[in-house]
Amino acid sequence: MSEETFYAVPEDRHNKLVAAAYVRRGYTEEEAADAARFGAHAARHGIRTHNALKALHLDHLFGSGAGGCRPGAQLEKLPSRFAASQIWNANRKLGQSVAYEAVETGIALAERYGIGMISVDNAFHYLWGGGYVMEAAQRGYIAYTNCTAALAEVVPFMGKYPTLGTNPHSWGFPTTDAVGFPIVVDWATSVVAMGRVQQLAREGKKLPPDAAVDSEGNPTENPDKVMALMPFGAHKGYALSLINEIVAAFIGGSLPTVRSRWGDDDEKHTPCFYFQVIHPDALDAGAFAQGRDRSANVKAVISDILGHGNEHCLLPGQIEAGAAARSDRNNGLLFSAAEIAAFAEVARECGEEPWSVEMFPEATA
Repeated sequence: MSEETFYAVPEDRHNKLVAAAYVRRGYTEEEAADAARFGAHAARHGIRTHNALKALHLDHLFGSGAGGCRPGAQLEKLPSRFAASQIWNANRKLGQSVAYEAVETGIALAERYGIGMISVDNAFHYLWGGGYVMEAAQRGYIAYTNCTAALAEVVPFMGKYPTLGTNPHSWGFPTTDAVGFPIVVDWATSVVAMGRVQQLAREGKKLPPDAAVDSEGNPTENPDKVMALMPFGAHKGYALSLINEIVAAFIGGSLPTVRSRWGDDDEKHTPCFYFQVIHPDALDAGAFAQGRDRSANVKAVISDILGHGNEHCLLPGQIEAGAAARSDRNNGLLFSAAEIAAFAEVARECGEEPWSVEMFPEATA
Protein backbone atom coordinates (compact mmCIF):
# COMPACT_ATOMS: atom_id res chain seq x y z
CA MET A 1 0.00 0.00 0.00
CA SER A 2 1.41 3.39 -0.97
CA GLU A 3 2.14 5.98 1.70
CA GLU A 4 -0.56 8.57 2.30
CA THR A 5 -0.04 11.93 0.62
CA PHE A 6 0.31 15.01 2.81
CA TYR A 7 0.40 18.73 2.04
CA ALA A 8 2.53 21.31 3.83
CA VAL A 9 0.50 24.18 5.29
CA PRO A 10 2.50 27.16 6.63
CA GLU A 11 2.12 27.30 10.39
CA ASP A 12 1.13 30.97 10.43
CA ARG A 13 -1.66 30.28 7.95
CA HIS A 14 -2.90 27.40 10.07
CA ASN A 15 -2.79 29.49 13.23
CA LYS A 16 -4.60 32.42 11.64
CA LEU A 17 -7.51 30.21 10.56
CA VAL A 18 -7.76 28.28 13.83
CA ALA A 19 -7.62 31.47 15.90
CA ALA A 20 -10.31 33.03 13.72
CA ALA A 21 -12.54 30.01 14.28
CA TYR A 22 -12.20 30.32 18.06
CA VAL A 23 -12.74 34.08 18.07
CA ARG A 24 -15.88 33.54 15.98
CA ARG A 25 -17.14 31.23 18.74
CA GLY A 26 -16.66 33.95 21.34
CA TYR A 27 -13.22 33.15 22.73
CA THR A 28 -10.77 35.89 23.62
CA GLU A 29 -7.81 36.54 21.36
CA GLU A 30 -5.50 35.07 24.02
CA GLU A 31 -7.56 31.88 24.26
CA ALA A 32 -7.74 31.65 20.47
CA ALA A 33 -3.96 32.02 20.24
CA ASP A 34 -3.50 29.21 22.80
CA ALA A 35 -5.84 26.97 20.80
CA ALA A 36 -3.99 27.71 17.57
CA ARG A 37 -0.59 27.19 19.20
CA PHE A 38 -1.67 23.85 20.61
CA GLY A 39 -3.22 22.71 17.32
CA ALA A 40 0.02 23.52 15.52
CA HIS A 41 2.08 21.73 18.17
CA ALA A 42 -0.02 18.58 17.79
CA ALA A 43 0.06 18.72 13.98
CA ARG A 44 3.81 19.32 13.86
CA HIS A 45 4.37 16.16 15.89
CA GLY A 46 2.00 14.06 13.79
CA ILE A 47 -0.79 13.86 16.38
CA ARG A 48 -3.66 13.70 13.92
CA THR A 49 -6.17 12.49 16.51
CA HIS A 50 -5.87 15.66 18.61
CA ASN A 51 -5.11 18.44 16.14
CA ALA A 52 -7.13 21.63 15.66
CA LEU A 53 -9.87 19.76 13.77
CA LYS A 54 -10.44 17.52 16.79
CA ALA A 55 -10.33 20.52 19.11
CA LEU A 56 -12.94 22.44 17.14
CA HIS A 57 -15.13 19.34 16.87
CA LEU A 58 -14.90 18.80 20.64
CA ASP A 59 -15.72 22.45 21.26
CA HIS A 60 -18.78 22.20 19.03
CA LEU A 61 -20.11 19.06 20.69
CA PHE A 62 -19.26 19.69 24.33
CA GLY A 63 -17.69 23.13 24.63
CA SER A 64 -18.91 26.58 23.66
CA GLY A 65 -21.63 25.01 21.53
CA ALA A 66 -23.09 23.12 24.49
CA GLY A 67 -22.23 25.17 27.58
CA GLY A 68 -19.41 22.90 28.66
CA CYS A 69 -16.79 25.57 28.00
CA ARG A 70 -17.19 29.28 28.71
CA PRO A 71 -15.24 31.62 26.43
CA GLY A 72 -13.44 34.27 28.44
CA ALA A 73 -13.84 32.44 31.76
CA GLN A 74 -11.37 33.30 34.51
CA LEU A 75 -9.29 30.82 36.48
CA GLU A 76 -9.92 30.85 40.21
CA LYS A 77 -6.90 29.84 42.31
CA LEU A 78 -8.16 28.45 45.60
CA PRO A 79 -6.39 28.58 48.99
CA SER A 80 -3.97 25.75 49.76
CA ARG A 81 -1.93 25.11 52.90
CA PHE A 82 0.77 23.38 50.81
CA ALA A 83 3.41 25.65 49.28
CA ALA A 84 4.22 23.41 46.30
CA SER A 85 0.59 22.61 45.49
CA GLN A 86 -2.11 24.69 43.88
CA ILE A 87 -5.83 23.99 43.49
CA TRP A 88 -7.72 25.68 40.68
CA ASN A 89 -11.34 26.10 39.71
CA ALA A 90 -11.14 26.48 35.94
CA ASN A 91 -14.73 27.70 35.68
CA ARG A 92 -14.96 25.80 32.37
CA LYS A 93 -12.23 27.90 30.75
CA LEU A 94 -10.71 26.64 27.48
CA GLY A 95 -8.67 23.56 28.38
CA GLN A 96 -5.63 24.45 26.28
CA SER A 97 -5.25 27.80 28.03
CA VAL A 98 -5.64 26.23 31.47
CA ALA A 99 -3.11 23.49 30.68
CA TYR A 100 -0.51 25.92 29.35
CA GLU A 101 -0.80 27.98 32.52
CA ALA A 102 -0.58 24.82 34.64
CA VAL A 103 2.71 23.88 32.95
CA GLU A 104 4.15 27.35 33.56
CA THR A 105 3.00 27.31 37.18
CA GLY A 106 4.33 23.79 37.73
CA ILE A 107 7.73 24.80 36.38
CA ALA A 108 7.85 27.86 38.65
CA LEU A 109 6.93 25.72 41.68
CA ALA A 110 9.48 23.05 40.74
CA GLU A 111 12.19 25.68 40.45
CA ARG A 112 11.44 26.78 44.01
CA TYR A 113 10.42 23.57 45.77
CA GLY A 114 11.74 20.78 43.52
CA ILE A 115 8.22 19.72 42.65
CA GLY A 116 5.00 21.46 41.71
CA MET A 117 1.47 20.05 41.68
CA ILE A 118 -1.67 21.58 40.25
CA SER A 119 -5.14 20.03 40.51
CA VAL A 120 -7.90 21.53 38.38
CA ASP A 121 -11.64 21.20 38.94
CA ASN A 122 -14.44 22.30 36.59
CA ALA A 123 -12.23 21.96 33.53
CA PHE A 124 -12.85 21.55 29.82
CA HIS A 125 -10.80 18.91 28.03
CA TYR A 126 -7.22 19.90 27.12
CA LEU A 127 -6.85 17.31 24.29
CA TRP A 128 -3.31 15.83 23.87
CA GLY A 129 -1.70 15.60 27.31
CA GLY A 130 1.60 14.58 25.74
CA GLY A 131 1.95 18.03 24.21
CA TYR A 132 2.11 19.73 27.61
CA VAL A 133 4.56 17.33 29.24
CA MET A 134 6.69 17.46 26.08
CA GLU A 135 6.96 21.21 26.42
CA ALA A 136 8.08 20.90 30.04
CA ALA A 137 10.57 18.18 29.09
CA GLN A 138 12.00 20.33 26.30
CA ARG A 139 12.70 22.93 28.98
CA GLY A 140 14.50 20.46 31.24
CA TYR A 141 11.80 19.16 33.59
CA ILE A 142 10.09 15.84 34.26
CA ALA A 143 6.32 16.26 33.96
CA TYR A 144 3.17 14.19 34.35
CA THR A 145 -0.49 14.86 33.69
CA ASN A 146 -3.71 12.94 33.64
CA CYS A 147 -7.31 13.99 33.13
CA THR A 148 -10.78 12.60 32.95
CA ALA A 149 -12.04 12.54 29.38
CA ALA A 150 -15.04 14.53 28.17
CA LEU A 151 -17.29 11.46 28.03
CA ALA A 152 -17.60 8.01 29.56
CA GLU A 153 -16.92 5.99 26.40
CA VAL A 154 -15.00 2.97 27.72
CA VAL A 155 -16.42 -0.29 29.01
CA PRO A 156 -14.67 -1.55 32.19
CA PHE A 157 -12.96 -4.93 32.09
CA MET A 158 -15.61 -7.68 32.23
CA GLY A 159 -18.35 -5.04 31.87
CA LYS A 160 -20.82 -4.17 29.14
CA TYR A 161 -21.67 -0.49 29.63
CA PRO A 162 -19.29 2.49 29.19
CA THR A 163 -18.65 4.07 32.59
CA LEU A 164 -15.04 5.25 32.13
CA GLY A 165 -13.39 7.92 30.04
CA THR A 166 -10.52 7.25 27.66
CA ASN A 167 -8.58 8.85 30.54
CA PRO A 168 -5.04 9.46 29.26
CA HIS A 169 -1.77 9.39 31.20
CA SER A 170 1.20 11.45 29.96
CA TRP A 171 4.83 11.55 31.11
CA GLY A 172 7.62 13.69 29.67
CA PHE A 173 11.36 13.30 30.38
CA PRO A 174 14.19 15.73 29.49
CA THR A 175 16.27 13.28 27.47
CA THR A 176 17.25 15.42 24.48
CA ASP A 177 20.93 15.28 25.46
CA ALA A 178 20.75 11.49 25.75
CA VAL A 179 18.69 10.49 22.69
CA GLY A 180 18.01 13.68 20.72
CA PHE A 181 14.40 14.23 21.80
CA PRO A 182 12.26 14.15 24.95
CA ILE A 183 10.94 10.72 25.85
CA VAL A 184 7.17 11.19 26.03
CA VAL A 185 4.96 8.36 27.28
CA ASP A 186 1.41 9.29 26.35
CA TRP A 187 -1.56 7.02 25.96
CA ALA A 188 -5.29 6.77 26.27
CA THR A 189 -6.33 3.88 28.48
CA SER A 190 -8.61 2.55 25.74
CA VAL A 191 -7.23 0.49 22.85
CA VAL A 192 -7.69 3.57 20.68
CA ALA A 193 -8.81 7.11 21.46
CA MET A 194 -12.14 8.34 20.12
CA GLY A 195 -10.16 10.87 18.10
CA ARG A 196 -8.52 7.92 16.34
CA VAL A 197 -11.97 6.51 15.56
CA GLN A 198 -12.96 9.85 14.03
CA GLN A 199 -9.73 10.03 12.06
CA LEU A 200 -10.19 6.52 10.64
CA ALA A 201 -13.79 7.33 9.73
CA ARG A 202 -12.57 10.47 7.94
CA GLU A 203 -9.93 8.45 6.08
CA GLY A 204 -12.26 5.52 5.28
CA LYS A 205 -10.17 3.00 7.23
CA LYS A 206 -10.91 0.20 9.71
CA LEU A 207 -10.28 -0.01 13.44
CA PRO A 208 -7.95 -2.66 14.87
CA PRO A 209 -9.67 -5.79 16.20
CA ASP A 210 -11.17 -5.76 19.72
CA ALA A 211 -10.89 -1.98 20.06
CA ALA A 212 -14.58 -1.06 20.10
CA VAL A 213 -18.13 -2.36 20.26
CA ASP A 214 -21.29 -1.40 18.41
CA SER A 215 -24.72 -0.55 19.84
CA GLU A 216 -25.39 -4.27 20.43
CA GLY A 217 -22.17 -4.69 22.41
CA ASN A 218 -20.52 -6.68 19.63
CA PRO A 219 -16.92 -6.05 18.52
CA THR A 220 -16.71 -3.86 15.42
CA GLU A 221 -13.91 -2.62 13.17
CA ASN A 222 -16.21 -0.12 11.43
CA PRO A 223 -15.57 3.36 12.88
CA ASP A 224 -19.05 4.50 11.83
CA LYS A 225 -20.66 1.84 14.05
CA VAL A 226 -18.66 2.46 17.24
CA MET A 227 -20.79 2.91 20.37
CA ALA A 228 -18.08 2.38 23.01
CA LEU A 229 -14.39 1.60 23.33
CA MET A 230 -12.52 -1.18 25.11
CA PRO A 231 -9.65 -0.71 27.60
CA PHE A 232 -6.21 -1.75 26.43
CA GLY A 233 -4.54 -4.64 28.21
CA ALA A 234 -7.80 -5.90 29.71
CA HIS A 235 -7.68 -5.43 33.51
CA LYS A 236 -4.48 -3.37 33.36
CA GLY A 237 -5.88 -0.65 31.12
CA TYR A 238 -9.07 -0.70 33.17
CA ALA A 239 -7.10 -0.07 36.37
CA LEU A 240 -5.13 2.78 34.80
CA SER A 241 -8.35 4.40 33.60
CA LEU A 242 -9.82 3.94 37.07
CA ILE A 243 -6.87 5.90 38.54
CA ASN A 244 -7.95 9.02 36.65
CA GLU A 245 -11.52 8.75 37.85
CA ILE A 246 -10.42 8.31 41.48
CA VAL A 247 -7.94 11.21 41.32
CA ALA A 248 -10.73 13.35 39.85
CA ALA A 249 -13.08 12.21 42.63
CA PHE A 250 -10.56 13.48 45.20
CA ILE A 251 -10.30 16.81 43.32
CA GLY A 252 -14.06 17.29 43.07
CA GLY A 253 -15.10 15.51 39.90
CA SER A 254 -18.48 13.83 39.83
CA LEU A 255 -20.08 10.81 38.15
CA PRO A 256 -18.31 9.73 34.94
CA THR A 257 -21.56 8.76 33.23
CA VAL A 258 -22.97 12.29 33.42
CA ARG A 259 -19.82 14.09 32.32
CA SER A 260 -20.54 16.57 29.49
CA ARG A 261 -24.20 15.52 29.60
CA TRP A 262 -25.82 18.67 30.87
CA GLY A 263 -29.08 18.63 32.77
CA ASP A 264 -30.97 20.24 35.66
CA ASP A 265 -29.54 17.97 38.34
CA ASP A 266 -27.06 18.87 41.08
CA GLU A 267 -24.23 16.72 39.71
CA LYS A 268 -21.07 18.21 38.19
CA HIS A 269 -20.51 17.52 34.51
CA THR A 270 -16.95 18.75 34.00
CA PRO A 271 -13.61 16.93 33.67
CA CYS A 272 -10.68 17.36 36.07
CA PHE A 273 -6.94 17.79 35.38
CA TYR A 274 -3.90 16.81 37.42
CA PHE A 275 -0.39 18.15 36.71
CA GLN A 276 2.96 17.44 38.31
CA VAL A 277 6.32 18.98 37.37
CA ILE A 278 9.59 17.75 38.91
CA HIS A 279 12.99 19.42 38.80
CA PRO A 280 15.61 16.74 37.98
CA ASP A 281 17.83 18.07 40.78
CA ALA A 282 15.12 17.01 43.25
CA LEU A 283 15.68 13.36 42.26
CA ASP A 284 19.48 13.40 42.02
CA ALA A 285 21.14 11.18 44.66
CA GLY A 286 24.54 11.91 43.09
CA ALA A 287 25.93 8.37 43.37
CA PHE A 288 26.25 7.49 39.68
CA ALA A 289 28.37 4.48 38.74
CA GLN A 290 31.82 4.81 37.17
CA GLY A 291 31.98 8.56 37.73
CA ARG A 292 29.14 9.36 35.31
CA ASP A 293 27.17 12.56 35.77
CA ARG A 294 23.38 12.52 35.62
CA SER A 295 23.14 13.17 31.87
CA ALA A 296 25.67 10.46 31.06
CA ASN A 297 23.92 8.07 33.43
CA VAL A 298 20.53 8.57 31.76
CA LYS A 299 22.16 7.97 28.38
CA ALA A 300 23.90 4.83 29.67
CA VAL A 301 20.67 3.38 31.06
CA ILE A 302 18.79 3.99 27.80
CA SER A 303 21.70 2.55 25.79
CA ASP A 304 21.64 -0.59 27.90
CA ILE A 305 17.88 -0.98 27.38
CA LEU A 306 18.28 -0.59 23.62
CA GLY A 307 21.37 -2.80 23.45
CA HIS A 308 21.71 -6.57 23.42
CA GLY A 309 19.92 -6.92 20.08
CA ASN A 310 17.23 -4.33 20.87
CA GLU A 311 18.75 -1.62 18.69
CA HIS A 312 15.69 -1.38 16.44
CA CYS A 313 13.22 -0.80 19.30
CA LEU A 314 11.51 2.57 19.38
CA LEU A 315 11.47 4.93 22.33
CA PRO A 316 8.22 6.69 23.28
CA GLY A 317 8.32 10.10 21.63
CA GLN A 318 10.58 8.94 18.80
CA ILE A 319 7.78 8.80 16.22
CA GLU A 320 6.61 12.27 17.26
CA ALA A 321 10.17 13.59 16.99
CA GLY A 322 10.41 12.11 13.48
CA ALA A 323 7.11 13.73 12.52
CA ALA A 324 8.35 17.09 13.79
CA ALA A 325 11.54 16.73 11.78
CA ARG A 326 9.52 15.95 8.66
CA SER A 327 7.31 18.99 9.27
CA ASP A 328 10.43 21.13 9.62
CA ARG A 329 11.92 19.75 6.39
CA ASN A 330 8.71 20.67 4.58
CA ASN A 331 8.45 24.12 6.19
CA GLY A 332 4.88 23.51 7.30
CA LEU A 333 2.31 21.42 9.13
CA LEU A 334 1.38 18.25 7.26
CA PHE A 335 -2.25 17.43 6.53
CA SER A 336 -3.99 14.86 4.33
CA ALA A 337 -6.44 15.76 1.58
CA ALA A 338 -9.33 14.82 3.89
CA GLU A 339 -7.98 17.12 6.58
CA ILE A 340 -7.50 19.95 4.09
CA ALA A 341 -11.15 19.52 3.09
CA ALA A 342 -12.18 19.68 6.76
CA PHE A 343 -10.20 22.88 7.23
CA ALA A 344 -11.96 24.26 4.15
CA GLU A 345 -15.27 23.88 6.00
CA VAL A 346 -13.80 25.73 8.98
CA ALA A 347 -12.70 28.53 6.66
CA ARG A 348 -16.18 28.83 5.14
CA GLU A 349 -17.68 29.13 8.62
CA CYS A 350 -15.25 31.97 9.36
CA GLY A 351 -15.72 33.76 6.06
CA GLU A 352 -12.13 32.99 5.09
CA GLU A 353 -10.86 31.64 1.78
CA PRO A 354 -11.43 27.86 1.80
CA TRP A 355 -8.33 25.71 1.61
CA SER A 356 -7.70 23.22 -1.18
CA VAL A 357 -4.83 20.82 -1.84
CA GLU A 358 -3.82 22.92 -4.88
CA MET A 359 -2.81 25.74 -2.52
CA PHE A 360 -0.10 23.76 -0.74
CA PRO A 361 2.97 21.83 -1.85
CA GLU A 362 2.94 18.07 -1.57
CA ALA A 363 5.13 17.00 1.33
CA THR A 364 8.28 15.00 0.78
CA ALA A 365 9.43 12.18 3.03
